[in-house]
Amino acid sequence: MLSSSMITCCSSLDHMTKTSIIVDASNYIRELKQKVENLQQDISTSRSSTSDETSSWPKVTVKTLEKGILVNVYSGKSCPGLLVCILEAFEEVGLNVLDARVSCEDNFHLQAIGEENEENEDSINAQVVKQAISDAIKIWEESSNEQGE
Repeated sequence: MLSSSMITCCSSLDHMTKTSIIVDASNYIRELKQKVENLQQDISTSRSSTSDETSSWPKVTVKTLEKGILVNVYSGKSCPGLLVCILEAFEEVGLNVLDARVSCEDNFHLQAIGEENEENEDSINAQVVKQAISDAIKIWEESSNEQGE
């Protein structure tokens, strides 16, 4: 039979082990909470810098009209050289500009109505035009970054 001192010793060891586990778990939870706070700060910082970048990134909408295509490109900042890149994209896809309004001073805004070039063998749709404009914006951005360096 186990002596009472041995039983007391074992039960106190068991109690110490449980206490140790609880303390370790508590410390681990505290560390995890700190990591979560750090990650939340990183995410909010990342979101604010991303929203700054995307708010100035030109937004493109292209709609098919009964006879032609309506293009809107808007950026909250001035975009020197972007108009030329977009007009070159229109030319590449065979889109003739029938009417356009452009503002390039404090911000960039282009509203254009175009129709398919009669010499163009391929049919133009809004998605093709939007992709061409998006590609033109990327080219413009790369050339702007190179000039800024």
